[in-house]
Amino acid sequence: MGLKEQITEDMKTAMRAKDSERLGTIRLLQAAMKQKEVDERVTLDDAAIVAIVDKLIKQRKDSITAFEGAGRQDLADKEKSEMAVLQAYLPERMSADEVTAAVRAIVAELGAAGPGDMGKVMGVVKTRLAGKADMGQVSAAVKAALAG
Repeated sequence: MGLKEQITEDMKTAMRAKDSERLGTIRLLQAAMKQKEVDERVTLDDAAIVAIVDKLIKQRKDSITAFEGAGRQDLADKEKSEMAVLQAYLPERMSADEVTAAVRAIVAELGAAGPGDMGKVMGVVKTRLAGKADMGQVSAAVKAALAG
């Protein structure tokens, strides 16, 4: 079963269980998926769906930081629960060591050296590690690899 079908099944399960928080988050995800399909006139594959989920999780992280900074713990908690639902649709994440090793291999493969090659390396890294690793962590690993 593909990720798209899994999300639809989870939505039906949440409806039957009357789990309104989970249902709302899944509907939000489906709306984002539908928007992408309509805008770009494409059918989403699992990799594209993972990219959408990643984007939604990043938005939740930013919102949590803003809400906690403003003293709105109630809203931050809501965002955290949405983030937990969304994370279920991500594949297993790579560990920090695996990310560092993958980045070093790509840097060596491209023959990149110095901070000037950051863009070239990030382009390749994004395609290979998309959905498998946190891009903030990947970016830090690339900077470290190019600096050393």
